[in-house]
Amino acid sequence: MAELPREAAFDSTLSFLREGYSFISRRCRRHGSDIFEARLMLEKTLLCRGEEAARMFYDGERFKREGAAPKRLQKTLFGEGAVQGLDGEKHLQRKELFMPLLNDEHIKSLVRVARQYWLARLPQWEKAPEVVLFDEMQEILCQGVCDWAGVPLAEDEVGQKTRDISLLIDSPAALGMKHLKGRLARKRTETWGASLVDEVRKGALAVNENTVLHRVAWHQESGGTLLAPAIAAVELLNILRPVVAVAYFITFAAHALYRHPECRLALQEAYQGNHEGISYPHWFNEEVRRYYPFFPCVVARVRERFEWKGITFPEGRRVILDLYGTNHHEAQWESPDRFEPRRFEGWQDNGFTLIPQGGGEASCHHRCPGEKIALGLMNMATRMLTSALAYEVPAQDLEIPYNSMPALPRSRFVINHVQASRAL
Repeated sequence: MAELPREAAFDSTLSFLREGYSFISRRCRRHGSDIFEARLMLEKTLLCRGEEAARMFYDGERFKREGAAPKRLQKTLFGEGAVQGLDGEKHLQRKELFMPLLNDEHIKSLVRVARQYWLARLPQWEKAPEVVLFDEMQEILCQGVCDWAGVPLAEDEVGQKTRDISLLIDSPAALGMKHLKGRLARKRTETWGASLVDEVRKGALAVNENTVLHRVAWHQESGGTLLAPAIAAVELLNILRPVVAVAYFITFAAHALYRHPECRLALQEAYQGNHEGISYPHWFNEEVRRYYPFFPCVVARVRERFEWKGITFPEGRRVILDLYGTNHHEAQWESPDRFEPRRFEGWQDNGFTLIPQGGGEASCHHRCPGEKIALGLMNMATRMLTSALAYEVPAQDLEIPYNSMPALPRSRFVINHVQASRAL
């Protein structure tokens, strides 16, 4: 039996919150092991990182998600009864609600709609003394995904609905008032979503049968029963929320373009068709997803006792996989703390080394099915930021606090002197 490294502290919850994204990897390096044990929220927890750990973690026979996520995540980020907390046949059946919406045509449609909302805002950007890119992108993506999903959203509702959905993303790891605001936002958005579902079922709200809202409202579980309105609302938000969250990736892309001007030039040449076709934009966006901090980790519980690498995983033990640490694992990535899009030239995705949105296969594992949506929106955004807009980046605090989860540049990335291409 291998000896399992253990943290000496009685409980490491405060250290985890204080250190954020670096907590797991820092201890893995110190212990000389990609797995160790610590107490989090007074519960013994196994924490791991790396490709081999990801393969083990996404073995569906070993783990279950039901009852794994802390209540603070269920009450803010995911919602109770969501697909993320289901296992086995129930998980696969619920996921059928999402998968047909993620074919290439649906994704292209969403990207087109989001782009149109962005274009509509450009005259305001050109007149504004400054633009906070992250805040603007959240509203643009909220408008775009609601329009695409068949969810009615009046102009005067955009700000509040965007703030509520943003709180679902931003509050899970927060303490005090911010976390409470996230819980209240969860209640408001679920009430809103449930009322929409109820209106669709009663015929009071007509929506196209190909839209997300229609599919959610009429999705049937085993036995032909419709989802309870509260659960339908949770799953509706599980489509709206991840799209709004792409604002993080877009802001990180803008940050990378500013810090690495050679990437901007390479993207401009690529979009003009003069440099490596479509390859470089894809490499760039994958490197943004690998390099920058997004969702820190995922959690599960051991279904039945098993051994891995000589270490015993007791039944019911909570296990956390470090997503950010796996994306920065020094044994998997050359110079992992250097931003280098060309590392993806010739790279083959095996599902377990690049895992910013989970590992394995989206169709059968707990990997985010919206990954292709994220990449589609990121590609649209990088094209806009490099080839459709001219702007300046004024002096500001662009440092990223890695003890804030999710993380962002402190300034949320401010631009000014925006000029749109007249060809748009």
